[in-house]
Amino acid sequence: MNVYDFDDTIYDGDTTVGFIKYTALHHPWAMVRALPVQVAAIISYALGKCSKTRMKSRAFIFLRYLKDVDADVEKYWAKHKHQIKGWYLRQQKEDDVIISASAAFLLQGICADLGIRHLIATRMDKHTGVIEGENCKGSEKVNRFYEAFPGGEVEEFYSDHDSDRFMARLAKKSYLVKKNELAEWKIEKE
Repeated sequence: MNVYDFDDTIYDGDTTVGFIKYTALHHPWAMVRALPVQVAAIISYALGKCSKTRMKSRAFIFLRYLKDVDADVEKYWAKHKHQIKGWYLRQQKEDDVIISASAAFLLQGICADLGIRHLIATRMDKHTGVIEGENCKGSEKVNRFYEAFPGGEVEEFYSDHDSDRFMARLAKKSYLVKKNELAEWKIEKE
């Protein structure tokens, strides 16, 4: 199976940032209500007083003020689906796996639309922003991959970021993605 990071890898953008911007534009009152908590969480994270997982949960507190999160996610993807990269669509396979730090509820619909059946992402309550477990980033991606696919083997892995070196080490072949350019990722196996 081939495994892909999502944001800035097969999608030209960052889903988390994009959805926050979308919400700020379409529901500014929700963002205003959430802003004090968000700022406090960002400062706490910057000072090393809270984890990235906790900070991300607090950043998504605006979800509590949205009437229909699913409708907003659907509208977001209606405007951004065209940002799925053509190189991915040309090589997509039936057993592809998407593994992402973005919240699962943000990616489930777009993955279904693309025919991607296997999604591993951050487990976040779409009504509160609370993350169940850890943010699906770095070495946590390996844990979550083996949780979903015990003994699974990765033929090829694609990512735009060095934080995914843990997943890259699992693959027979890995690629770094910069926009639409793919370069073989030479990484030492452990």
